[in-house]
Amino acid sequence: MSALPGTTGRRRIYLMRHGHVDYFGREIQAASGDTKVVPLTPLGQEQADAAGRALSHVRFDRAICSGVPRTKQTAERVLAGQAESAVPTLEIEADLIEIHGGHFGEVKSRAELAAKMAYHFELAGEPGATMLEHGEVFADAERRAVDAVQHLLAEPGWHTMLIAAHEGINRLILGWAALGAKGSGLKAVQAFEQDPACINVVDFDMVPKADGSIGTEIQRAIIKAVNVTPYNYFKHGMNMTSLEAIFTKDPR
Repeated sequence: MSALPGTTGRRRIYLMRHGHVDYFGREIQAASGDTKVVPLTPLGQEQADAAGRALSHVRFDRAICSGVPRTKQTAERVLAGQAESAVPTLEIEADLIEIHGGHFGEVKSRAELAAKMAYHFELAGEPGATMLEHGEVFADAERRAVDAVQHLLAEPGWHTMLIAAHEGINRLILGWAALGAKGSGLKAVQAFEQDPACINVVDFDMVPKADGSIGTEIQRAIIKAVNVTPYNYFKHGMNMTSLEAIFTKDPR
């Protein structure tokens, strides 16, 4: 199994959120509100390019996205900034798709929608809590996202991976990495802000399985960085939460 230089069995995932999108754009309107079709805006492209420049010195062994346009475009723009000639083929892991949302109910403005969404992740730790009414159960989304990451970590032959995913999914993964077997990661997701095109860095120490069977298991997760935005490292002027900013007309 490959490991980070100077370590034994340690792997690193650069976990990104996709760049800015417009959930009120013509693509979604044409698709009757299907958010899976939404592409990056010009601002989102700039944000992804900034991440690509910041990560240009990192050699990725593998690159993963959830498969929808906004994560695919984000990953592609990051990989385009690679200084190395050998750039990995972008793979799709469908279980990293965003938490399936339910119904907003009747809303009359972006501001009203932002108010409904702004603190929604605070409910994630409650038994049976869903992403809006009739949406996916947070615990189910956590299970599929964590299973996907564990599956990737179990695969041999790499030590550094790029994953371009979504705000909700990233929060779930970070909550799990933070608490692991020590408690429910769902109770921690509200604390992990995820701005557009942000970068998180999570290391995993992999050891032989304790039962002696073939393969490895996670000994510990180490969160090295959270919500780093290369287009604005110190968040100057970024006073809204990411969910509030999604529904404003001027995301800058």
